[in-house]
Amino acid sequence: MKIIINGDVVELSNEVRTIQDLLTHFNLQDKGAIVELNRVILEKSAHAEANLSDGDKIEIVHFVGGG
Repeated sequence: MKIIINGDVVELSNEVRTIQDLLTHFNLQDKGAIVELNRVILEKSAHAEANLSDGDKIEIVHFVGGG
């Protein structure tokens, strides 16, 4: 499946089916990421149920600490 993440086309394996799977795939599951799926911001509680489809547009923002 091909989706667009932060403006880049990314091809994913069939094991990545949900937003939660996607965050785990990129090791972002514990990073406090904010996810937008097709211009809709998702609550964290919806990540496991939000299914991905070919051509979806996803924006992921996560915060990085530092000083």
